[in-house]
Amino acid sequence: MKTADDTERVIRYADMFAAMGAEPRLRIMQLLLTAHPQGLVVGDIQDELGIPASTLSHHLDKLKNEELVKVRREGTFLWYTANTEALQELLNFLYAECCTRNKAVKPGDLVLIVQASREARFRQKFYERGMKEGEGTRAGGFVP
Repeated sequence: MKTADDTERVIRYADMFAAMGAEPRLRIMQLLLTAHPQGLVVGDIQDELGIPASTLSHHLDKLKNEELVKVRREGTFLWYTANTEALQELLNFLYAECCTRNKAVKPGDLVLIVQASREARFRQKFYERGMKEGEGTRAGGFVP
């Protein structure tokens, strides 16, 4: 039987997922996770993603309101970091439903998915670095 706490928790998680459901906000989260734990200043996020300042402010406020990002002020700079505790909470919620109760996804499969994703990102970064340094495929650089 569902309790009021369960219902409130599901509503909170739904709001968090909805906040990340917009493409720019998901890209912001992805970028902040790559900069974890130090985070990024607003200007760096804007430069990296090419989002106008007023639009970026709106997206960051939405993520902050759902506690998906944390903000700290250092002098005149606002530093944003991904709230990894909140993200872990979301993952635990999904994991409990998909992997423990009804075994829709085997826990070992999640590890394989994460490993494959990390390897793909590594290959892409290695390839991009080689292309920037003039080590394309003709110069004997890395071919994905």
